[in-house]
Amino acid sequence: MCVSEAERLTGERAGIRASWSVVHNGVDTGRFAGVYDTPAGTDSIPTGPGTRTGSGPTGTDTGSGTTTLTRTPLTNTAAGRAAARASLPLLATLEPTTPLVVCVGRLCRQKGQDILLRAWRPVVRQMPQARLVLVGDGPDADVLRAIAPPSVLFAGAVADTAPWYRAADLVVLPSRWEGMAVAPLEAMASGRPVVLSDVDGARESLPPGRENLCLTPPEDPPALAAAVSTLLRDGPLRETIGRQGRQHVLSTYDVRQTARAIADVYRQVAAVPRPEHREPIAQ
Repeated sequence: MCVSEAERLTGERAGIRASWSVVHNGVDTGRFAGVYDTPAGTDSIPTGPGTRTGSGPTGTDTGSGTTTLTRTPLTNTAAGRAAARASLPLLATLEPTTPLVVCVGRLCRQKGQDILLRAWRPVVRQMPQARLVLVGDGPDADVLRAIAPPSVLFAGAVADTAPWYRAADLVVLPSRWEGMAVAPLEAMASGRPVVLSDVDGARESLPPGRENLCLTPPEDPPALAAAVSTLLRDGPLRETIGRQGRQHVLSTYDVRQTARAIADVYRQVAAVPRPEHREPIAQ
């Protein structure tokens, strides 16, 4: 079982010959949706007769006793980002308009935070008010802290990554290798645009047509800096890509779809006839 088509192709190129199934990683899209502030928006949730859902009293009566609320994630608004930042002590003093890049992942060579730090210096030269937060811990923590400029903040290991995505303007993961990283899926489920290095699984995790803006060659700090700067300067573009990313994850990478796909694979495997083999009973 492979988590991406790219991973399957890697196995084929390595000479592995076997039956295979591609089941993409999935995320809990409800958990990363956040709270909702208005009854009109992108996520439409039908409810049963006599029931209502959502944070407010407003709904649409369909005439059959069924109430339908359409809800807008607060995470997709400036108010949502400001609320998330205010809830995190490390970010509480930041202005709501401060450009904020977040990287979530173990602090290790695979995840490429050292590449991001090299790319960050030209970004912050153009936008001195910008901030970068590294969320996570790992064996490279001390080295990264030693080379990071003052505009980089370290959150350490956290119990819940969701508010960090909501606080971000942009989420970056400059990995050296992956199968299919979960952090970008979580970020997109939160309505945030992502910039990724073009490693296994990254390209197929993105909304179609966004590869030119959201993918950079692996281990290429100048290309990464250019992509980050472009998106930080263009708020409307970030919002558009963020909405597209969330809809893409809802349709393709919801964990419930992943669970059903895994169950289907297990059912197929269980149905394959097995040759009967009986060991002789020792006398």
